[in-house]
Amino acid sequence: MLTTQGIILILTAITTAIMAGLFFSYSFSVNPGLGKLPDAEYLSAMQSINRAIQNPVFFFCFFGTLVLLPVSAYLHFTQPISKQFLFLLLAAVVYIIGVFGVTVFGNVPLNEALDKFNIHSATKEAMAAQRALFENRWNNLNAIRTVSSTLAILFVIIACMYYKLKN
Repeated sequence: MLTTQGIILILTAITTAIMAGLFFSYSFSVNPGLGKLPDAEYLSAMQSINRAIQNPVFFFCFFGTLVLLPVSAYLHFTQPISKQFLFLLLAAVVYIIGVFGVTVFGNVPLNEALDKFNIHSATKEAMAAQRALFENRWNNLNAIRTVSSTLAILFVIIACMYYKLKN
């Protein structure tokens, strides 16, 4: 029978996997595809994507993972320290720093600056300059989020394996 601890662990794994998949798909399909667009189309597409992603489903998964990882780690805290706790704690730290921190302090400021950029009144030179300020930096930050979220889900999977072995 599933316990509250087990249900929280499953929800943690689901939200963490969704976030890893999101960042992975950006890194290996969305960003390369957008990168082939001319400046005006690229900037317009990124503005549209950055506005569209701000929705309840994204926020639930993004912030849900931020809450569920530490809660799940806490629920697996035992004396002596369990391997489940250690892997969930590692997942929480990696997610908080490498996904949440990078998003809040890196990607979001870039998104906000891009959102204020008026494509319709900009010259071709201004659009090229805006893209140069945005694209590589945003993609590099997303690569950090991709690696971090992938590590986080790996640690959660390992914790799930220990949970299964224990129960």
